[in-house]
Amino acid sequence: MKQVSVRDAHKEFTDFLREKKHSSATILAYGKDIDQLASFLGEMQKHQVHEINKDDLQAFLAKMTEKGYTPKSVSRKLNSTRTFYRFLKVNEYITDDPSLLVSHPHYELAAPRILKPTEYRALRDASKNDPRMYAVIELLLQTGIRIGELAMLKLEDMRDDGLLIRPFEKHEERVVPLNKPAREALNRYLKVRPQVENNHIFITKSGKPFLVRNIRTAIERYFRLAGIEDAKVNDLRHTFVVHHLKHGVSLVLLSKILGHKRLSTTERYLEYVTDRGKDTSVLSEL
Repeated sequence: MKQVSVRDAHKEFTDFLREKKHSSATILAYGKDIDQLASFLGEMQKHQVHEINKDDLQAFLAKMTEKGYTPKSVSRKLNSTRTFYRFLKVNEYITDDPSLLVSHPHYELAAPRILKPTEYRALRDASKNDPRMYAVIELLLQTGIRIGELAMLKLEDMRDDGLLIRPFEKHEERVVPLNKPAREALNRYLKVRPQVENNHIFITKSGKPFLVRNIRTAIERYFRLAGIEDAKVNDLRHTFVVHHLKHGVSLVLLSKILGHKRLSTTERYLEYVTDRGKDTSVLSEL
């Protein structure tokens, strides 16, 4: 068994995640969780990986609870810790994995926020005088693509049959269909889009790519202007899924359009659909 300090192992673990091309969000989240663990262990004068036991890890999670982290957040930190320990074991820094002896706190997943027709219509009305944001909102709502995928769209990704979504953070390439409202909103924006060399579809006035964090902030602003409470950007994707399940769209087709790796991810939404229409391969408009 090789010996390594917690801090050195943390750095190696982060480098490993980058090499495996995990998403930037995953690397950031895991990195922060293990950094918190390392700091806690340092306060306990435990600096070497092989010194850590089950009680230390339980004490860390208890400390996070005391600091006000929710059971869901504490559970995520345990998941990060277990991933970290799998890395340690593969690299022969440990022989036994104490993280497997620690239990997850109990919590219930919150139901996804599904926008009502009156809400997403109000969102459209609030953004109608801003062609770029109207197109952003319409694409997210009518195609179900992720905000990161939208930010990456290039002019050459436009197809007669839809939009090419390039591989993104371990998600495979796919083409998503564009219905009439989405295509009209996109064409309206492209008419006023600054004529610059940058080939991203959505850009700033200065011609730079419209970044995810700025897209998110802008959409949240329009949520407020529309009087929509407790809504987040990903709720547009949730709304897309549930709307089409209600209209009977095939789970397999919907899963492919959404870029879900597993059909079970799409199936989870079925519990929020009371009346499901007949099976169809036709996507409807919201």
